[in-house]
Amino acid sequence: MALLTNFVAAEEDELEAVGESLHPIDEWSGIERRGIDIAKVVMLHCLLVGDDFDLATTYYEPVYVNSDGGLVLRFADELLERLAALDEEGLERTGMELAATDTFEYEGWETEEVEELVLELGELAQLAESQGQVIFVWMYPLMT
Repeated sequence: MALLTNFVAAEEDELEAVGESLHPIDEWSGIERRGIDIAKVVMLHCLLVGDDFDLATTYYEPVYVNSDGGLVLRFADELLERLAALDEEGLERTGMELAATDTFEYEGWETEEVEELVLELGELAQLAESQGQVIFVWMYPLMT
């Protein structure tokens, strides 16, 4: 089963609306990718924040689950801050490091694809931080 994932910058109190949305990036600023699961979000957190995988996993329990099997995570504040603070070079370096992890290598992600994702997440984090928002990660299972 594949996942469709939307990363969106939204107000904290918009959690339920994001969770019930059929396509959050139509309603909020964000980006969309297929194949991003909880483990990949946790690995990004580990690289940028420095927490070990088991500890980081505790920050990414679903904060909302809808009746169709979709779920929403919330970026930890520290991850949002670290992403927003990185310049383009730092984001590219993080993307290269993330692409080299087993979590991404196992599924054959190209380095450039992961770098682009991290660059876009950095821009989204800067937007969210400037507007006092959080980043929600909406995940929806696709039947293939």
